[in-house]
Amino acid sequence: MKNLIYILALFFTLQGWAQQEFEKGNELYRQGKYKEAAESYESILKNGQESAEVYFNLGNAYYKMNKVAPAIYNYEKSLLLKPNDKDTEINLDYARKMTIDNIEAVPQVGFSKMLYNFTGSYHYDTWAWAAIGGSVFFLLFFIGYYFSGTTLLKRVFFVAMLVALVAIVVSVLSAVFVKSESNKERPAIVFDEVVSVKSEPNETATDAFILHEGTKVFVEETLGNYKKIQLEDDSEGWIIKDAIREIK
Repeated sequence: MKNLIYILALFFTLQGWAQQEFEKGNELYRQGKYKEAAESYESILKNGQESAEVYFNLGNAYYKMNKVAPAIYNYEKSLLLKPNDKDTEINLDYARKMTIDNIEAVPQVGFSKMLYNFTGSYHYDTWAWAAIGGSVFFLLFFIGYYFSGTTLLKRVFFVAMLVALVAIVVSVLSAVFVKSESNKERPAIVFDEVVSVKSEPNETATDAFILHEGTKVFVEETLGNYKKIQLEDDSEGWIIKDAIREIK
């Protein structure tokens, strides 16, 4: 019991400290002291108090300092905790315009394009909530069907049950698919100002291409001091692992 009280007291103490530090960072930001504001937000994260708001404000502070890689990295971290947030997405787009590399994503075609466009329109959490909502409607329609006094009403509620069931199945499958695709990805941001991507994981290998800070890459594997990465245009190569920072 004493241990539980101690843990709860420590938790609320940390929460109170984090809120004070967050407000301090906000005030410093309003004063134009972006470096000091970033330090306040960073101190919150170092103590394990993560939130979408902290990452968002930290991204803003770095953006104001023209530090493109940390700005993009923190906006991406914010979106992991608060997917599809419009303000974060807008600011992320602004930050990406500061990058040098122009990577054209390989377009999806055919059924694959339809699948990704449909399922990717929402985060897997949203699909999960849609499935829950569909289940609630299914239950209500079932109750309506069970207590209906006429054949016409029973038919209406039966059709409604089928529609709700289809919505549940589609939502669940979409959530599973989006979650699976998300788990496969290991996105990272280039933090070095300029870095050579090698054709093989060693210093003497030829340069495959050059990347600049702020570019988003996807890690495929790690070998020694190198990580194999893929770009959105499907280009691949090996990069020094310290040159990038993984988002997840």
